[in-house]
Amino acid sequence: MPLPSSEQADAVAKFLGENWPEGAGGSVVTARNGELVSCQGLGRSDEAAGRAAGCDTVYDIGSITKSFTAAAVLKLEMNGALRVTDSIGVHLGAVPADKRAITIHQLLTHTSGLPEGIGEDYEPLSRDAMLGRALATPLEAAPGEEFAYSNTGYSVLAAVVEKVSGMSYGDFLARNLFGPAGMTRTGYVLPDPGRGDVAVEYDEQGASQGRPFEHPWAPDGPYWNLRGNGGLLSTASDMFRWYRALEGDTILNGAAKAKMFTPHVPEGDGLPSSYGYGLTVFPTDKGPLITHDGGNDWSFARFAIRPSDHTMVFWATNTAIREGKWDLEDQDADLTQDLIALAAAKP
Repeated sequence: MPLPSSEQADAVAKFLGENWPEGAGGSVVTARNGELVSCQGLGRSDEAAGRAAGCDTVYDIGSITKSFTAAAVLKLEMNGALRVTDSIGVHLGAVPADKRAITIHQLLTHTSGLPEGIGEDYEPLSRDAMLGRALATPLEAAPGEEFAYSNTGYSVLAAVVEKVSGMSYGDFLARNLFGPAGMTRTGYVLPDPGRGDVAVEYDEQGASQGRPFEHPWAPDGPYWNLRGNGGLLSTASDMFRWYRALEGDTILNGAAKAKMFTPHVPEGDGLPSSYGYGLTVFPTDKGPLITHDGGNDWSFARFAIRPSDHTMVFWATNTAIREGKWDLEDQDADLTQDLIALAAAKP
């Protein structure tokens, strides 16, 4: 990665020194105009081994995975293989009558009516079994009627990617997104990651929960209650590379990115935000903040870009909450906004 501006990097380091909880493991990267502002590790990625976290520490980025699933769908649309206005039956074959009106756009925007989930994340479940279960589950609303966050919908999208491309979901992302972006340590199955590079996750009491792939895990990644909607592994360095890819048109052209970043559907519950494709759009006085978070009971991550001033923040932790000490999920909004402001500041 290019060397950061020392003045801005020092400002970010000072801010994190004052605001990042002591003892929490994590990595933080900020950037502006396609250039690195700062990247640093905080705390430990593995307490037992005494391994410090760094820019190349690998984390479970949770639901940030959805942005890559959305990008994969848009890549297929760019290539003429599908349209987001297609009904799911065009690509999945015969579907029950109540699901025939569901479109790919509705899956992307959480307006399909499919439930949030249909089982536990690590339940051994094949693609076809997931599809059978999802299509047999009653809808919670008519397609297109309302926003309701659905992990199941994004697993269905991953199945669409496989059926349309003729490739596995992981291979399609690696060949069409990660490879062209220069992301060498992102995916469900990493090229020689080194087990010690993947952060150990810790619960609220500080007890180790192991690494993501030490839970029930198929040879090519998580099972299908998680695949496509969560569970991707990545690093601060690679998420910086993803931001740079989104700054250009090498992977997604302008029309595809416009669809991804458009605030298609209000998220409701009094929130000012809307959902794009795999990303949430927050209005701010400096232009929209395009973002997504991801987490399980132990890790948490946030990716955010502000197109108006070409700024970016990604941070991840393997210790999101420590009972009686810190809760980085509660600090998320302030931490992210302050880091974006530091990235935007001129040195």
